[in-house]
Amino acid sequence: MLEDVTAHMVSPQFVGRAAELALLRDALARARSGSATTLFVGGEAGVGKTRLIREFQARAGDARVLVGGCLELGTDGLPFAPFTAVLRALVRDLGHEGVAALVPGGRTRGLARLLPEFGEPEGEGAEARARLFEQVLGLLERLADGRPTVLVIEDAHWADRSTRDLLSFLVRYQRPGTRLLTIVTYRADELHRTHPLRPLLAELSRIDWVTRMELRRLTRREVVRQVAGILDREPTTLDVEVVYSRSEGNPLFVEALLSGGEDAAMPESLRDLLLAGVERLPEETQELLRVASAGGVRIEHPLLAAVAGLDDAALSRALRPAVAGNVLVVDGEVYAFRHALIREAVHEDLLPGEHARLHTRFAQALERDPGLLPGTRGAIELAYHWYSAHEVTSALTSAWQASAAARRSAAYDEQLRMLTRVLELWDQVPDAAERIGADHIDVLRHTITVAHLAGEFERGISLAKAALREIDTERDPLRAARLLRQRGMVRYDLGREGYLSDLRAAAELVPAEPPGRLRAQILENLSRVLCAQEHGADEAEPLAEEARLLARQVGDVETEAQAMLTLTWYRSLDFSQMASQVGAYERAREVAAKSDGWSVVMRAAISESDSLEGAGMHEQAAKVARRGMADAESYGLARSSGAFLAINLAEPLVSLGRWDEALEVIDRALEVGPPAPYRASLQGYAADIALARGDLARATTLFTELTGVFTRGAFRDQTVLPALRREIDLHLAHGRAEDAAKPVRRALDHNLTVTPRYAWPLLVACLPAAGPLLPEVRAAAAALPVRGPLQEAQALTFAAEADRLAGTSSAAAWHAAASAWRGLDQPYAEARALLAAAEATVTAGGRDGAADDLARAARLAAGLRATPLAERIDELARRARLPIGERPAREGAEPSRAGLTAREQEVLRLVAAGRSNREIAAELFISVKTASVHVSNILGKLGVASRGEAAATAHRLHLVDG
Repeated sequence: MLEDVTAHMVSPQFVGRAAELALLRDALARARSGSATTLFVGGEAGVGKTRLIREFQARAGDARVLVGGCLELGTDGLPFAPFTAVLRALVRDLGHEGVAALVPGGRTRGLARLLPEFGEPEGEGAEARARLFEQVLGLLERLADGRPTVLVIEDAHWADRSTRDLLSFLVRYQRPGTRLLTIVTYRADELHRTHPLRPLLAELSRIDWVTRMELRRLTRREVVRQVAGILDREPTTLDVEVVYSRSEGNPLFVEALLSGGEDAAMPESLRDLLLAGVERLPEETQELLRVASAGGVRIEHPLLAAVAGLDDAALSRALRPAVAGNVLVVDGEVYAFRHALIREAVHEDLLPGEHARLHTRFAQALERDPGLLPGTRGAIELAYHWYSAHEVTSALTSAWQASAAARRSAAYDEQLRMLTRVLELWDQVPDAAERIGADHIDVLRHTITVAHLAGEFERGISLAKAALREIDTERDPLRAARLLRQRGMVRYDLGREGYLSDLRAAAELVPAEPPGRLRAQILENLSRVLCAQEHGADEAEPLAEEARLLARQVGDVETEAQAMLTLTWYRSLDFSQMASQVGAYERAREVAAKSDGWSVVMRAAISESDSLEGAGMHEQAAKVARRGMADAESYGLARSSGAFLAINLAEPLVSLGRWDEALEVIDRALEVGPPAPYRASLQGYAADIALARGDLARATTLFTELTGVFTRGAFRDQTVLPALRREIDLHLAHGRAEDAAKPVRRALDHNLTVTPRYAWPLLVACLPAAGPLLPEVRAAAAALPVRGPLQEAQALTFAAEADRLAGTSSAAAWHAAASAWRGLDQPYAEARALLAAAEATVTAGGRDGAADDLARAARLAAGLRATPLAERIDELARRARLPIGERPAREGAEPSRAGLTAREQEVLRLVAAGRSNREIAAELFISVKTASVHVSNILGKLGVASRGEAAATAHRLHLVDG
């Protein structure tokens, strides 16, 4: 190679970027302190973005700098190219075992989507992509835990959609305290109005920790300094006039203008300017540069040698003048044009026949030796070269193979692009089906699946319609069924009418005999969507049971587990029978574990914790959700399935009155950056707690943020109905009864009978704000079924409150409600019911039992720090002159041994086991900051100065026994 060759035409002085360099160094300082920081560095081609990054890198001190560039391939980028480069550099530095130790859960097969050396990727679908994203972010976060880390993504204007999606994920969702600085460079002059990077920049720029910086051209004085550095002397006035007027302060053009020496003629156009340095090179070198230009901005030495037909020594000898002339630079085993504009000028200068011939040579070299560019990149480059060579048969077959490679990388947008190319070329290749081993309908079916995964729902529906037009349903019912199933599920995810009829038609087309996997899958899909329907839910059970038996018969473990979960979840809707379904969930989990499909395992945890909470079995629900969150963490799904399970953990904790613990879970989940709908649900529970504690400002802020999500899509009752309840509660808390009547009207316009679990608490909230709508609210409740002890408690509360509004309040009715809530271990609801019972007693002129009711309600309210409720209790006690006993000396959760709360005892147990704050936070699903606060409180209460002393004291006082 050419390591001994040095460039002579770049100014040794770094000119005119002091302010920009200072901005980068300040950003690194913020990252060192644990502040999330991202910089987007834009500028026109040749303005010096890469030089700025290299100068910053030299000044980065102990920070680890990881650099990856987006690669242009015609009009397309290569999927995940910069992240593959970063991962490859880390493997070189740390080894495979070192990288594996940094991946969440130690499971590296997801990284095989970026580097084949990590084995065969496991799983497919949206979960696989989510897992890859979380593993990359987790890897970077753990790297940054060891030392400050800088991630540089260059040339983002060439980024494919997969790369943009992963970049967006990393910017949005890194946890606070991560010492990671992300720098992204792009050509500002490439961003035309419809460029896909523009909306991403606009969206990410609204994030607090994201900064955009545009590099300007050099001033006249700065050009003088640059020219002086290149010429090694002060330039004459004429030098400056000519160079500055022609370059207009663009550093690359300054260098190009001076590259031919002082006596060289000045080129007339930009293209001539960029080619001038090339045309002064020997003809042999120019020929090799033309070959290299067809391979992209960066090209590996073995690939160029294979295409050029030269051995290593001959290739190095021929390219040495290009490196000496600063046209090429060497980076390990890779040659790169010093600037992409030079490569573009050389490539555009190719004659048409030369263009096709060179791309053919690249394609032939890659076919002869796939090891030259292994993995997804090699497959996609092969497809690009055959397509550019206008060899339609080879272009079609290579695009088909590239689509499979992109699928293994979870690069669904690139897979969709390759399949679209196959469809585009289909009619030009008479024997296309024989060439790829699939007919036109098969290709359409694959494309529908990928369009669904890529979020291109409308396109998937259109492709399904086209495929169904080509099929004779009577002659080929199974293929028609597959297509109808696909279209049905795309329509379901899009919220488009017709999904039920599609799935029913698909089921009718697949005979029960002989048993087959397709029928099992269709029946499972149909039963799952029927569970959410008002009419047809009862049909779900026999369909799910048939799917389960059939899947077991044909050995489809994943479909069997899915059917078992659907079946169990459906049977759990009658929450009074939930206890009998716990064993069924256990069996479904066992089958799910055999399937090796983490999406089924995650669905098992989500469904079971949801069912348990709906049945009022709050402790069990919290236990299952915690276990599921731990699994999600180990699978690398903390921000997707883990965030959903955080919702399922926060809900029972709120029910149980463990509000501080719930807020810890919510804060931790929000820190990892969940998707917007999940974030809205988490904020909803935080708003409930804030409202109950009298923090109206906080509750209002949270509610405003979460309702912003609802404007961006359609949501189900489990999200919409609680939001309506919170809106009513907030209006009433602010004393705006008239405003509260509006969401009451919207609530009544819903078909509430579909989801009584969420309808009952909504109707209870509607009563105080109903006004003239009270008869309709009563009628809605009368039509609502009561399933399980939780809904029974809500129905008793509704009846007691409705009687109170009618002037017939009954202490007995409220005592019945309070007893029901006590049986469910819901202290807040119980305290409210006890207060209402005492009010009913006092209003009726009695006193017997009222003081006891208020005393217990006061204790419960104090333990919850439910200030508004406590004030109402005090007010009634004073007004009725009822003694309610002494208040607890300290508000908050009731103290345990040594004055420690139950949560502090939990933390102390982990401190005594030698866990760090970060390990404690991970085990308890709280933030590191919260863990640190708990530890400080524990040291203070025990009167010790260190964690070691705390552990010793804990053992001496038997505070951590068991």
